[in-house]
Amino acid sequence: MSANDIPTREVARRVFAQEFNDAGYTFKESDDERAPVYVLLPTGERANRIFLVGTLTEKEDVGEDNEYWRGRIVDPTGTFFVYAGQYQPEAASTLRDLDAPAYVAVVGKPRTYETDDGTINVSVRPESITEVDAATRDRWVTETAEQTLDRIDAFDDDGNEYARMAREHYDLDTDEYKRVAIAALESLEQADELNA
Repeated sequence: MSANDIPTREVARRVFAQEFNDAGYTFKESDDERAPVYVLLPTGERANRIFLVGTLTEKEDVGEDNEYWRGRIVDPTGTFFVYAGQYQPEAASTLRDLDAPAYVAVVGKPRTYETDDGTINVSVRPESITEVDAATRDRWVTETAEQTLDRIDAFDDDGNEYARMAREHYDLDTDEYKRVAIAALESLEQADELNA
């Protein structure tokens, strides 16, 4: 097996909850049944894995026969829902043992499902959940805002195939995500002023 044959993990994309919750379109880039499934972010990026940091505000065992944990994680723009069960034993165990509220970092796979009324909902199947401190959360907000703004800057580039896909599949204005990113940064500044 050569170095080129070694499977690599996809980069976990940083995305705010508001944009993630607007992302309902999924696709594969090959017909291979084991090909990764990507969610298309409205700012023109594909994501097979995401990295989020926020406040775990509640958790609940929603399983019937087995433990199946749902966590609600809030960032400055909205709410992520994470679900972990028997196939994510470490994440499920961490979620069970955490006391809300707590700052957490999550790396996981985006999942979409269609409700009976045709609405597409998104959630995260966590690969890992780690308790973190406020400084880590603040760095994530700053870096996620920067990456969101970078995606928006590249959105109108004719060579950006994922931006073209986003324009085809979403009727969303990227200016909204620019406002969200700037507001998230401003929320950090306001918190710093309150704590000074």
